[in-house]
Amino acid sequence: MAWSIADVARMSGVTSRTLRHYDEIGLLPPARIGSNGHRYYEEAELLRLQQILLMRELDLGLREIRAVLESQADQVAVLREHRRRLLAERDRLEMLARTVGRTIAELQEGEDNDDMVKINRPENLFEGFEASTPRIDAEVRERWPRAWEQSRQAVEGMTAEDTEHYQREVTAHLIRMAEFMAAGTPVADAAVQAAVDAQYQFVCRYWTPNAAAYKGMGQHFAEDPQSRANFDKIAEGLADYQRDAMVFYADARLS
Repeated sequence: MAWSIADVARMSGVTSRTLRHYDEIGLLPPARIGSNGHRYYEEAELLRLQQILLMRELDLGLREIRAVLESQADQVAVLREHRRRLLAERDRLEMLARTVGRTIAELQEGEDNDDMVKINRPENLFEGFEASTPRIDAEVRERWPRAWEQSRQAVEGMTAEDTEHYQREVTAHLIRMAEFMAAGTPVADAAVQAAVDAQYQFVCRYWTPNAAAYKGMGQHFAEDPQSRANFDKIAEGLADYQRDAMVFYADARLS
């Protein structure tokens, strides 16, 4: 049985644009191309796509994924390793959920007592969080290698304080954008574009995207399942709003 590219996009949540890109770089060629020029995928391609998506969830770049797929490693052994890492991530997310739940309970207790909120053990606020550094998506690394190298060098020079500041800035920007979206503010509004400009200037501390690269970042936010889920945790639809605001900015300021 064969499925069209539209069928695969619907089943997997991967956009047709991304599937075509995977074909163009040799990562996921279709089983065949019909006389009408349409791509068709069979079971082997669906299994390969599952592996690609699993490795994307584990933050592997497209080049690394292709190397794994071409290594002819035992498929079951590879899937077992993916499963082990996914279960470890599940345990970490469950710990984060408990951390947030405990914080909610302590904040509500302070409100119920009409008293100043007190956190009993401040270190508990951060249980389950991983130390992280800003990263540029693997597709950016593939398409704009010079920008990726610029970003890598900047990240390697960051201190723990720099990383904490980065995380605060990103969170604050997303909250501002969520507030604009909730208020129904058009992405072309001057206040929204000022926020996007601040974001762009912040990104430029690590690398300097041109119009196409900046639009690519916005598209990634909206189309990559993991990135979209992270935006949706703040406000559903925020990934699309952020993308549209970045596209408008790139057309107006970077083209």
